[in-house]
Amino acid sequence: MTAGFVKHASRAFVLVILGLLSSVPGHAQSKFTVTLLGTSAPPPLPDRFGPSTLVQAGDQVLVIDAGRGASIRLWQLKVPLGKIDALFLTHYHSDHTVGIADLWLTGWLPTAFGRRTKPFRVIGPPGAKALMENLQKAYALDISTRLADEKLPAEGVALNVEEFNADGVVYEKDEVKVIAFEVNHGDLIKPAYGYRVEYGGHAVAISGDTRYNENVIKYGTGADLLIHEVASVQPELMAVPAIQRIIAHHTTPKEAGMVFAQARPKLAVYTHFVLLGEDKIPPPTVDDVIAQTRQTYDGPLQAGADLMSFDIGEEITVRSFSR
Repeated sequence: MTAGFVKHASRAFVLVILGLLSSVPGHAQSKFTVTLLGTSAPPPLPDRFGPSTLVQAGDQVLVIDAGRGASIRLWQLKVPLGKIDALFLTHYHSDHTVGIADLWLTGWLPTAFGRRTKPFRVIGPPGAKALMENLQKAYALDISTRLADEKLPAEGVALNVEEFNADGVVYEKDEVKVIAFEVNHGDLIKPAYGYRVEYGGHAVAISGDTRYNENVIKYGTGADLLIHEVASVQPELMAVPAIQRIIAHHTTPKEAGMVFAQARPKLAVYTHFVLLGEDKIPPPTVDDVIAQTRQTYDGPLQAGADLMSFDIGEEITVRSFSR
């Protein structure tokens, strides 16, 4: 990992404090770090994997959504898949869930990246139990073979699935609290939720996939980080019905700026970039997204990237991953 200053410019600005937290006594016990594992949408991009976010609070390791490549990103960070305390799901679009089987089953293997010996815990809105039960059926032959041949612990592949259906606390352990809040990803895409994670007097809110939504403002207010999805397209493509439908399910940069302006987090962060284009009309760039956001928001803003980390304390340290 390397750290650097992001200067006040048209794209983004944030105060980066180098090495501050590492000098604080007891930092290892009070660590509150959020890492963007994947910041794309359905497109299979090599530099932006599917949507997934890692939260490390104290000694707990939580993952929100498991898009394409989440397991690869975790192991790049040297976080064993078998050490995940809970996986939280926002909704059931495939780009947010295709990495679940990998995280679950690879985390059970007996090598350094796995070694899970307790049930795989999944927390999500209604649909989580059906999803995991069907994955269990789909991989029944793999599971039975490894149990018999490799003598892997049965507890390590077992499932512990919890569902909720309203706003409120869905996880609480050792001063870590996770609050789910409903969002609006479209009239037919229900349930859909975001999460607010609180620890040590600090908080991070993650929007999940949503249109402009007052609930994101409510649960994002007072947060150190407000991590929000964003969707953008060149104006000439808005006449295409398929494009209209996609944009109607997401938040534009100007709308996201309105959310940030009202919630006023210490730092607003973009993830889940839905940037649409066609052969002759390229998608908007990240710079375009930032410029559009600046029409409605003038506060601290960071364009997220895969493996970008945020250490949360009195100040926020932003770190990029050095491969």
